[in-house]
Amino acid sequence: MRAVRDRGKCTSCQRGWHSGAPREFGGRLRSRLQRGVTLIEVMIVVVILGMIAGGVAVAVFPKLKKAQIDTTTTSARALRSVAETWRSEHASDQCPTPQVLLNDHAIDSASKITDAWDDPFTIICQDDETIVTSPGPDKKENTADDIRVPALPAQPK
Repeated sequence: MRAVRDRGKCTSCQRGWHSGAPREFGGRLRSRLQRGVTLIEVMIVVVILGMIAGGVAVAVFPKLKKAQIDTTTTSARALRSVAETWRSEHASDQCPTPQVLLNDHAIDSASKITDAWDDPFTIICQDDETIVTSPGPDKKENTADDIRVPALPAQPK
C-alpha cells in the first residue's frame, strides 16, 4: 500500500515525510548512501590491485620459465625414445624427423613435436646415438640455453 501525503505526514508510520531512513539519523545517512565512491578511492583500489598483481608476476615468472624448460626436456626424452625405436625397426640409415614419426604413427597425434616455445625439435642420428635438441628459450641454435637429450657431458674447467 502506498503512503499518501496527509498534512505532511507519512501515512505508513504517522511521522514526518522521510525516505525510509530512521528519523534520528536525519539527512546525514541519506546523503552518505547517495554519495557513492570518489575517484580517489577508486584510484587507490586500482593501485593496490596493481601492486598485488606485480608481486605475483615477480614470484611466478621464474617458475614458469623453469616449467617450460622441464616440459621441453621431458618431451625431448620421450621423442628420443620413440626415434631410437623407429631407427631399430627401419633398417635404413635414415634419421626420422618428428613429422615422420607422427606420420608413421610412431607417436600419438596428440604428442608434442614442438618445444614449449613452439619451435620444432631436431633429431640428430649418429652411428650409435640419437640426439634430440631444442633451441631453448632464446630460440637460437647452438647457444648456452639449448636443450639437448642426452645432455652434453660437463666440460672440465
